[in-house]
Amino acid sequence: MLTENYELTSLTLSEIVKNDFHTVEIFEKYNLDFCCNGKRTLADACIEKGIDSENIINQIKNLGGSEAKKEIRPNDWELDFLVSYIINNHHSYVNRMLPVISAHTQKVASKHGENHSETKKIAEIFASINIEMKHHMMKEEKILFPHINKLVGLSNNGIGESTPYFGTIKNPIAMMEAEHQSAGDGMSEIRNVTKNYSPPADACETYKISFKELKEFEEDLHKHVHLENNILFPKAIKLEESLFHEQIKN
Repeated sequence: MLTENYELTSLTLSEIVKNDFHTVEIFEKYNLDFCCNGKRTLADACIEKGIDSENIINQIKNLGGSEAKKEIRPNDWELDFLVSYIINNHHSYVNRMLPVISAHTQKVASKHGENHSETKKIAEIFASINIEMKHHMMKEEKILFPHINKLVGLSNNGIGESTPYFGTIKNPIAMMEAEHQSAGDGMSEIRNVTKNYSPPADACETYKISFKELKEFEEDLHKHVHLENNILFPKAIKLEESLFHEQIKN
């Protein structure tokens, strides 16, 4: 848990979330991007958004008052466990919700597109995200994640392969991070188009449900990307460097 000993304003958003995963709730509330753009300090992020950083700091410190909150510290997990957690929680959620949200956004666009042209834009953007995320997760589960697990096995037991066909792990990671940015940008555009997922007065039930689903999808995506960009990937690169220092250097 974060304490008053931290100079919070000088920490990056990703560092703050790594120290206390529950700060995600606060950053989501104020649209502070802790995943793809998590390397900004809290001070800089608040200035950019026109937010009072003292207010954010007070809310972060007040998180410690709830003993009911279960401590979640992904930064302390072993990499193979973190990989399994991402697949079992975030990948499974995305696979479950992609067809559901796609169907709902398409239905809303078909029914309300004439009076609310933004619904067509939302359906179009999410259709692209749907395709991108399916391919993205397949590449992670078939190529990148198994290689990370092999690095863990090599580190723990001396069992595993040498450098794979794609060379340094930095190569597929760079591709995954670019795809994370693309999906994040798409969801950010949807949030802007929907005015922070606020349905209009004449919205039907499917319209309202689709906005709720989109909001939850973006929030899950932020946690998903944070775990990969800010914890899994940097640690995997560091592990590879420790195992194959001479090969990578040459």
